[in-house]
Amino acid sequence: MKALTESDIRGSFINCSKGEAQRLPMPRDLAERPWDDLDFLGWRDLSAPDRSYLVTERAGRLVGITLRFPSVKRGFLQRSMCTFCLTTHPGSGVSLMTARKSGREGREGNSVGVYICTDLDCSLYVRGRKQPEPGGRFEETLTVEQQVERMKGNLDAFLAKL
Repeated sequence: MKALTESDIRGSFINCSKGEAQRLPMPRDLAERPWDDLDFLGWRDLSAPDRSYLVTERAGRLVGITLRFPSVKRGFLQRSMCTFCLTTHPGSGVSLMTARKSGREGREGNSVGVYICTDLDCSLYVRGRKQPEPGGRFEETLTVEQQVERMKGNLDAFLAKL
């Protein structure tokens, strides 16, 4: 992924108003992000613990979405798998995040949900740049490049529903 600026990010959101996009908190570490290892930029809203944001390139343009998830903590013994990168995490490491649909359907309150790594570091898990808890990544016969393509396909399928 190419490095993004704040104006790139703010102009990319499809499921909120332009005014809402202007008020969204931006990640403070844009310059330090490992852009070459990212397939999407994801960050949590530190002022609202139930909100996250995701920006990626889709069909040659940037697409940003706002996500919400419950702040309920799950037990450490429970494990869940991320739909995008297929990494499993204990406890609250994977969350059901919902995104309001774009356009009229979104204004009517319709949304789509998906289980995602709560820290939104799927790209780093797939590439082995960040290690999940023991047992978090299964041994696969696919190459890292094939796993990255699968993750991008899973993300694209989710975005197509919006």
